[in-house]
Amino acid sequence: MEPITLIVFIAFLGPIIGSGIGVAHRPSYAYVCCMLCFAGGVMLSISFMELIPESRRLASTPLSIAGLIAGAVFMYGLDRLLPHLHPSLCSQEQGCNLQRSSVYLIVGIFLHNFPEGMAIASGGVANIQASIIIALAIAIHNIPEGICTSASFFHASQNRISAFLLSSSTAVPILVGYFLARSVFESISPQVVGFLVAATAGLMIYITVDELIPNSCAGQNHATIFAFMAGVVLVVLLQLI
Repeated sequence: MEPITLIVFIAFLGPIIGSGIGVAHRPSYAYVCCMLCFAGGVMLSISFMELIPESRRLASTPLSIAGLIAGAVFMYGLDRLLPHLHPSLCSQEQGCNLQRSSVYLIVGIFLHNFPEGMAIASGGVANIQASIIIALAIAIHNIPEGICTSASFFHASQNRISAFLLSSSTAVPILVGYFLARSVFESISPQVVGFLVAATAGLMIYITVDELIPNSCAGQNHATIFAFMAGVVLVVLLQLI
């Protein structure tokens, strides 16, 4: 399988698998926590071991720092503007009603996934393995999100097929973001690419610290520590390939 085909396939998996589970059978809370922590370990490792060094190589340390801050601020802005599920808890932030706003929540997830597609493309600037592993981490992260969005819409509409299709559609902006970023990276200067790669790292660090680790640790399950370490080890091993 061609690397780009594999990346696209992996990117599609998370929302679709999660949406299918959400309308069929919800996995155990402990399993979801471990899944989130594994994705967090991968995201932090790829950010610090691949993306930030590559950003400094392409641009400069000041531009890399600026990109990190910009990526984190961007995700903070999205979280403030859009309703967002806490996947491991299947709960919403204060002020939202799950049943009445299920469609609006899916729209929020839809918009959140666009920069995740750009993150996958940014990994390709470092190497193709980094792009694949970022796609894998984001897919794993999106499985619990897909579970909650499809389950909430199914609960509101009682239509299993519509809930699955609408929730699965959140995979589309991942691909749009991926291909858009790939085309942009081919036509801009290395300094700008370095800035965007650092912004991707800031985005993934924000997601991990704000969402993945707190939600996974809420389960008070020590297995999450080893799941996090497994994610780190996977990234280290991929560097040997």
